[in-house]
Amino acid sequence: MAVDLTPRQPTKAYGGDGGSYYEWSPAELPMLGVASIGAAKLSLAAGGMSLPSYSDSAKVAYVLQGKGTCGIVLPEATKEKVVAVKEGDALALPFGVQTWWHNTPESATELIILFLGDTSKGHKPGQFTNFQLTGSSGIFTGFSTEFVGRAWDLKDVDAAKLVSTQPASGIVKLAAGQKLPEPVPEDRKDMALNCLEAKLDVDIPNGGRVVVLNTVNLPLVKEVGLGADLVRIDAHSMCSPGFSCDSAYQVTYIVRGSGRVQVVGPDGKRVLETRIEGGSLFIVPRFHVVSKIADASGMEWFSIITTPNPIFSHLAGKTSVWKAISPEVLEAAFNTTPEMEKLFRSKRLDSEIFFAPN
Repeated sequence: MAVDLTPRQPTKAYGGDGGSYYEWSPAELPMLGVASIGAAKLSLAAGGMSLPSYSDSAKVAYVLQGKGTCGIVLPEATKEKVVAVKEGDALALPFGVQTWWHNTPESATELIILFLGDTSKGHKPGQFTNFQLTGSSGIFTGFSTEFVGRAWDLKDVDAAKLVSTQPASGIVKLAAGQKLPEPVPEDRKDMALNCLEAKLDVDIPNGGRVVVLNTVNLPLVKEVGLGADLVRIDAHSMCSPGFSCDSAYQVTYIVRGSGRVQVVGPDGKRVLETRIEGGSLFIVPRFHVVSKIADASGMEWFSIITTPNPIFSHLAGKTSVWKAISPEVLEAAFNTTPEMEKLFRSKRLDSEIFFAPN
C-alpha cells in the first residue's frame, strides 16, 4: 500500500510564556510510523527553560536558531555537563540522557532546537514520549507522598510541598534575576559539533556544501545509532539523484530556502513530486532515489540517516555508478549506440553530488 510522503509542518503540543514544544505526528506524516522515527521542535522565548526530562528514544538535536545553554546528565554520571549552544550546533543524545534547555533572558531571538530520533524502542512508534522530572506532569506527582518522602529522606509535608511547587508542565519562564549554571567550555568536548563551522566534507563552488556527523567528529553518534548531515546548496543548484545503499531511511528537515524534490521508488514510479520550504519535514523510504533542486534563494537542510556511518550511492556525477560500469554494459542497458554512450559518459566528469545551473 502506498504511503503519503508529503512534507509536513509540525503542530504545537504544549507551551506558555516560556516557549512551546511542537511535534510531527505519524497520523499526519505516516512515514514516521513506518520508519519508527520521531521528530519535534522546541522553541524557547527569552528567559524560557525546558524543565529537566528524559526521553524513550535516542535523538540528534540540532540548534536551528539562537543561542543558549543545555544541561546534560549522561547515564551513571555524577555531575551534569553545562554546554553553551548556538545556531548550527548538533548534539547526540543517547538513551537515558536527561536534559534541560535555557534561553538567556537578554536574548533578542528565540532558541529553537530540532529533535530527530529513533522511536523503534519507544512507547509510540513515530513519536517521542518525554518524561518530565518536575512540574505538574512530573514523574513524582504520580508517587504517593510516602514514597517520595522515603526516596528523598524528607518529611511528608516537605515532600508534598517540593513536588507541588512547580505548577507548570514542561516549559517555564524564569523569574527576573533567577540564575542557572554558566556553561563550562570543556563540557562541549565530544558533546557538540557546530555544523556551520566544522570542516566541510564536500565543497563544490556554486553548487553546495556538506558537513557529515559521524562517529569520528561526534563520538556519541555511535550510541545514538544515527548519522546526520547539514547540506547547503546554492541558487538553482541540483543535488544528484541518489539513495542510501545500507537500508537506511533519510529524514530531512528544511532549515531555510525552498525548492523542488522528486522521489522515485520501485518500478520507476515517482512517489513524490512537490515543492519544499523552510520548516517542512519529509522522509525518503529505504532504497528510494531522491533528488532536489533549489529555488533562487538556495536551500539548506538537516537530515538524519538511520545508521551511524551512512553510505550513499549516486546516480549522476563523476562518482556515480555510471562512471564505474563498462561501456558495453551501459550500451546494452540503455539499448543505445556507442556514440550516445560516449556522449553520456563525457558529461559530469568534474561534477560531484551537486550540479550548479548551466
